[in-house]
Amino acid sequence: MSDSKRDDFSLWPNIIRRQVKRIKRAAEEEHSLLAQLTYLGTAGLMLVLPMVAGAYLGRWLDSLLPGYSIQWTLSLIFLGLVIGIVNLWLLFREE
Repeated sequence: MSDSKRDDFSLWPNIIRRQVKRIKRAAEEEHSLLAQLTYLGTAGLMLVLPMVAGAYLGRWLDSLLPGYSIQWTLSLIFLGLVIGIVNLWLLFREE
């Protein structure tokens, strides 16, 4: 009886090691998924925010002009797109 208990206890370190490896692997995968989602969210904001700011500024400038005009709005949206692409290029080059 005591031999079987000793055999059971000798298996514990292997079982514990496997469980620890499984937990560490799960934690790393979760962290990498969260990190990737954060990275993609940041990249999206870096592209969209300059375009939205250009649209609002352009709309305000167009409202100051007499008549119906969208030249500032379109120009500043395009400028925001260019700034957003440069932001993304700098972000991706950093990684």
